[in-house]
Amino acid sequence: MLDFSLPQKIAIWALPVLFAITVHEVAHGYVASRLGDRTAQMMGRLTLNPLKHIDPIGTVLVPLVMLLLPGGFLFGWAKPVPIGYRNLNNPKRDMAIVAAAGPLSNLLMAIGWALLLRLSVAFLQTMPWAAQPLFFMAQAGIAINLILMVLNLVPVPPLDGGRVLTGILPMPQAARFAAIEPYGLMIVLALLMTGVLGRLLQPAIGLFNELLLTLVGLGGSA
Repeated sequence: MLDFSLPQKIAIWALPVLFAITVHEVAHGYVASRLGDRTAQMMGRLTLNPLKHIDPIGTVLVPLVMLLLPGGFLFGWAKPVPIGYRNLNNPKRDMAIVAAAGPLSNLLMAIGWALLLRLSVAFLQTMPWAAQPLFFMAQAGIAINLILMVLNLVPVPPLDGGRVLTGILPMPQAARFAAIEPYGLMIVLALLMTGVLGRLLQPAIGLFNELLLTLVGLGGSA
């Protein structure tokens, strides 16, 4: 993408980031409600109103700082949707399904943004005043959703990939693996700030990006 000013970056990224993080959390809560736990529903968290999900640090401050960094790896999070583990029909198995729902929602949103990107390209010549903003916003939407999807699939609790792995492992190994959760976020942040996380995840993000562009007939040209 072009070298935009900070206000332009905020205008382009704000909606995709809010939507990506909000739907990710709602997906967790919705699947949990289908599997026996209505905690998120009773607390009013099954809503697309981003105000219900915004974390001042993770949803606002951290992404803003990342946008300021040259070539920064965009990163953020929302307030986690509360899940009553023991309310689930089959807690160990169902928690893995609930965790997987977040990254899956980001994949579906990335596909949606890719379709909008294709639409914007079709109208760039005839309606540039509308198509050009959509073009850049769709690129941002694809990027943030692929980042959230791939990042959350990293098998470190409390990331979704860690919880999926906990649900797959036999109980003794799952209990030992889950014990690292209090330190998981610190591990992820350390890898992020040193740039290691970005270098590890970029190949997978790039691969999914190329696949999406090919799917909508752009073949990496956007």
